[in-house]
Amino acid sequence: MISGTSRACLNVSRITRAVVAAVCMAFSSWVGSAEERVTPQPSFSDGEIKIILSHGPWPAPLAPDPTNRVSGKQDAIELGTLLFFDRRLSGSGTKACASCHVPERNWSDNLRRGVGMAELDRNTPTLMNVRGQRWYGWDGAADSLWSQSLRPIVDARELAATPRHVADLVRSDEQLSCRYRQVFGTLPWPTDDETVFVNVGKVLAAFQETLLSGRTPFDQFRDALARGESLSSLSYSAPAQRGLQIFIGKGGCTSCHSGPNFTNGEFFSTGLSRFGPLRKPDPGRDAGIRQLRESRFNLLGPYNDDATGASATHTRQIAMASGNFGAFKVPSLRNLMLTSPYGHDGDVETIAEVVRLHASDGQPAGAPSLTPREQTDLVVFLESLSTFANPWRPEDAARCE
Repeated sequence: MISGTSRACLNVSRITRAVVAAVCMAFSSWVGSAEERVTPQPSFSDGEIKIILSHGPWPAPLAPDPTNRVSGKQDAIELGTLLFFDRRLSGSGTKACASCHVPERNWSDNLRRGVGMAELDRNTPTLMNVRGQRWYGWDGAADSLWSQSLRPIVDARELAATPRHVADLVRSDEQLSCRYRQVFGTLPWPTDDETVFVNVGKVLAAFQETLLSGRTPFDQFRDALARGESLSSLSYSAPAQRGLQIFIGKGGCTSCHSGPNFTNGEFFSTGLSRFGPLRKPDPGRDAGIRQLRESRFNLLGPYNDDATGASATHTRQIAMASGNFGAFKVPSLRNLMLTSPYGHDGDVETIAEVVRLHASDGQPAGAPSLTPREQTDLVVFLESLSTFANPWRPEDAARCE
């Protein structure tokens, strides 16, 4: 006989089922059997501890973005928040940034591929911990968070708007125009739509910079090591510690997933898939570099607020290479449990499947060969990089007068 609770569970949505399954998996991994709980923790060498410590502290300190003069300013954050959730930003008035980057879904959508005005070719990346990166997008076609924020607004498959549409929205809405003047001083009228458009991107970026995930079981363990506490006194499970040792050692994972945010922010071809929908080749970074060079909104253009020019060095030095084709940005591993499905094309459903594909005896090229037990331990470690704490909550802003 099925209980009332079981009937309710059977009626949850696919996304909710996935999240519940992930939570249950994590819980079972942490609690484990009595036998697993008494399994001795692995020992870490001084070299291994040094690598572990390099993945923190969290959250990592970060200065305001020098390319965006309103980065970190509260009035800009408030205006950016309003615009992020405003469906009028789209050409049709039916889509907002938050339509794909949903707060309750870790600022992604849990879909295989994003859906704007049409289905897109790639998975929607989370906006959590998006601040302070060198490149943005799966292909790195933007070199700042504010320029990345402009791309979906004018993409015909996403929000399908124009700079004029965006500028007219800001000018015609009493609260938006008032807040714009508070942030930038003047609101160009009736011309110079592009300046208003770019400034909208900058306040959107100011808001997104505030999206930070909470501290995880790994962070607690890492900080305890930094304080010199003994491993035996720590609550971090033995499987998670074994998985961590594989991650920083045999697995070779830190060659790409390094630093406090568990990504080097660069591009790599895993060999898993270079094709988009309908088996069309997806050139990845190769196309991203071309788009970046052609963009009027890159850091070499007129809208970079960094007077020193230092922030544009990487863009200036970027070069085409044969290895760019089919390479995609290395994602952060933080809150991995909340961002399924995985990969640039959303073709991988579970963390266990990601690990299996990367540990399949040399396929993709260069992958380590891990035993089933090692793969399981690695999954437990990766789950320890997630937390349900510190969820974002909207704050009521005072009316602009």
